[in-house]
Amino acid sequence: MELNNTVAIVTGGASGLGLASAKRLIAGGALVLIVDLERSNGTAVAAELGHGTQFAAADVTDEAAMSAAVAQAETIGPPVRILVHCAGKGGAKRVVEKDGNPMPLLHFADIINTNLIGTFNALRLAAAAMAKTEPVFGERGVCILTASVAGYEGQVGQAPYAASKAGVIGLTICTARDLASRNIRVCTIAPGIMDTPMLGRLPDNIRAGLAASVPNPARLGEPDEYALLARQIIENPYLNGETIRLDGALRMGFR
Repeated sequence: MELNNTVAIVTGGASGLGLASAKRLIAGGALVLIVDLERSNGTAVAAELGHGTQFAAADVTDEAAMSAAVAQAETIGPPVRILVHCAGKGGAKRVVEKDGNPMPLLHFADIINTNLIGTFNALRLAAAAMAKTEPVFGERGVCILTASVAGYEGQVGQAPYAASKAGVIGLTICTARDLASRNIRVCTIAPGIMDTPMLGRLPDNIRAGLAASVPNPARLGEPDEYALLARQIIENPYLNGETIRLDGALRMGFR
């Protein structure tokens, strides 16, 4: 898939992995629609990125808001051919908390709703837009989802998050097969410990310990390394139905 003169939708695009991805896509000539929460700085980010970048305020779990965002992307000019879905959330709680109470069901449902249902919502709407386009060199579009190594090795307190990311991994091959007749590819990136704004709030000693736990290179992953892999997936027409770990050979311990 060629980046130049195509439209890409990047969810969670106002910061972190999404922002790095938007920058990479723009550098390749794509026109980008950033989708992020209304409270984000998406408007300012879009203006700073330039190159016709637009912003749509939407929660990925909101069917109407996401439909409007995809419709906005379709008005940019060139066809919508790329989705990079980075929106998500975390939150650590044990199944039975220290006070003996069970994890609130709402906490579990909230993370599943954002990370799994929100992913599927973005995927289905973007794929429907791509399916309306004419194929170019046998392709109509590429959808890149974001899982996590926690989808394979969830740690203590990560039951909702790990379940949601395992769900995204499960979606990947199934939706790639489902959309094959539409000439739309689906791949997923499963990052390890990435140096995102969320991690930036941790104390330096904890960040250093996390970095040292990565076998090679022994450091935190850079958001641009995620973005680079996203671009490589887009440009390689034979990559499909695959979940790729991006983690420096890390295998998470139970804590």
